[in-house]
Amino acid sequence: MFRHRIRAFLVGLCALTAASQTAPALALAAPAGGAPPAPHADTRALHAQTLADLDTALHGEAFAHASYLLYAAEADRANHRDVGRLFRTTAHTELHEHLREAADLVGMVGTNAANLRQAIDGETYEHQVMYREFADQARQDGDLEAADLFSEIAADEGRHRDAFRTALTTVATGHGTVPAPLKADVVPVPAGLPKVKAARTKANLETAMHGEALAHATYMLFAAHARQTGQPALARLWEGTAEIELREHLAGEAVLAGLVRGTEENLRTAVTGERHEATVMYPEFAERAAAVGDTAAARFFRDTAGDEARHAAAFQKALDRLR
Repeated sequence: MFRHRIRAFLVGLCALTAASQTAPALALAAPAGGAPPAPHADTRALHAQTLADLDTALHGEAFAHASYLLYAAEADRANHRDVGRLFRTTAHTELHEHLREAADLVGMVGTNAANLRQAIDGETYEHQVMYREFADQARQDGDLEAADLFSEIAADEGRHRDAFRTALTTVATGHGTVPAPLKADVVPVPAGLPKVKAARTKANLETAMHGEALAHATYMLFAAHARQTGQPALARLWEGTAEIELREHLAGEAVLAGLVRGTEENLRTAVTGERHEATVMYPEFAERAAAVGDTAAARFFRDTAGDEARHAAAFQKALDRLR
């Protein structure tokens, strides 16, 4: 959901820095197009490279949170209750500590009206462009189940956009009613191999899952702000939509992508990812941020690297016990 929109948001901020270097491509390429929305906070002091690294962190932490929840459910199904608890605890840290801190650094959350405008832009893009393109490509490549899913999600995103438009009118004018959220059609995600064959479909599923994970995380931040500012109905709309993005959209994509495997393989995947973040990615981000004077971001990257090292050790210990 938010991969295109958040990338555009950060690119817009980067343009304001007059930085001398070009930000590198992100780990997963986002669809191009669309004007960046105005930033919520004055993040113009951040260097372009720091903003790009924070973008990578936001997507990574959101996807880790979503993946670990699915891994936890699989561990529970296999009667590995301790592993399930470990995955859920770590997922909580990724969302409520790491992602929240990165979001604060980039000024992701603004006024209720500004948050709604951001969401409308993102939902419109996915409804009109991204998911329709993904559906057409999957159909061309013979991945008909993926094509159907992408088409269904495109329609859902249109409904989300319309609900957010109505909510924006209510917030802006003080008249009308914020719509109640639709209920998520929760999709179970058992362990399994990919159900698509084309490399293009697999890549599109990866992009979509990362986007839906970040949409869920972002909407939960928007919900907290709405509740804090005396808008409980708006908070419920954000939370309900976030649930759809995670439990229905991402889950359906995860089934087709074969995201969840057996618990041992899930633990190995987690160890590899956490070790990379702890020893390579976040230390590099911290070094770059410190070199350009972005001290708060550098401190965030260093602290997160330490957390990820502890996560890797805990996952490795759990894996060793299963062998």
